[in-house]
Amino acid sequence: MTGFLDRLPPVRGKLLPNEQLAPFTWFRVGGAADVLFLPKDEADLAEFLAKLDPLIPVTVLGAASNTIVRDGGIAGVVVRLAGRYWGEIEKINASTLFVRAGALDMMVAKRAAVEGIGGLDFLSGIPGTMGGAVPTNAGCYDRELKDILNQLEGYNRKGEKVVLQGLMVDYGLPQLRMEYRHTDLPDGIIVTGLLLSGDDVEEPDLINARIEALKARREGTQPIREKTGGSTFANPDPPGTPNQRRAWKLVDEAGMRGAKRGGAQVSEMHCNFLINTGDATAADIEGLGEDVRAAVKAKSGVDLRWEIKRIGRPAWDATTEGYLAKDA
Repeated sequence: MTGFLDRLPPVRGKLLPNEQLAPFTWFRVGGAADVLFLPKDEADLAEFLAKLDPLIPVTVLGAASNTIVRDGGIAGVVVRLAGRYWGEIEKINASTLFVRAGALDMMVAKRAAVEGIGGLDFLSGIPGTMGGAVPTNAGCYDRELKDILNQLEGYNRKGEKVVLQGLMVDYGLPQLRMEYRHTDLPDGIIVTGLLLSGDDVEEPDLINARIEALKARREGTQPIREKTGGSTFANPDPPGTPNQRRAWKLVDEAGMRGAKRGGAQVSEMHCNFLINTGDATAADIEGLGEDVRAAVKAKSGVDLRWEIKRIGRPAWDATTEGYLAKDA
């Protein structure tokens, strides 16, 4: 353990060896990070990346609302952008907010309401953080991140700042490619901030009313009070497609509503959600997802695409691949 920690650059934040990750995930499953890094600020993150051995893997973990951390944990360094600094939200002008990557989507929607910025309320229906919303171009209720993203900031593995433009405004910067549930983000980029633009100025009460309506809709149709994640599978067709096929309906037609594996279950309320009923392992949840995919493939011929990320090592190879284990 000491040997691996000695290979890591000094930081002003925290380096936590063999830190259990399950408490940080919505499913409450998964193994430990070889080392969990909690950077104090952007400069701390940049300096660490600039000095880190490029052979050591780096994984970013946000609120882990759409992530399964496998039971063997995660090799190398896991970066988590959490705390007051990483959750900052700043008003730039009448219709624009700058948000750091650790800001919760719900808090961004609420801040937009306070500022009277319309068009961001849909974020209240997306679990997780703004940084986590980038790789999948997260969205709900007919809007997506690409509809409001002006600019994105981040750092590469060399600790160099990278600035990319969204699809809304041309700043003369390299442009992100964003499509349904996918963003073509350059390899190794850790997202640190986003510039978001809403619609015309609106009365805060009207925006808050829409947020409350979305909240009620989610509570009535999704198992949000369970140990669950976001939508498990992406819809086979993007929004607006004629006769759009929806993942939940395909799962239901395949007879998988309520299906179980170990402590994992397909939600009875909404069958595009998987649930940890109390004692599930990450392998139970991921395995059940594969059972669902196989059943849908057999019934309808559709290969459902995972929307939930699955990261880390299976339990059996935790010691053979872990950096701390090698140094023990």
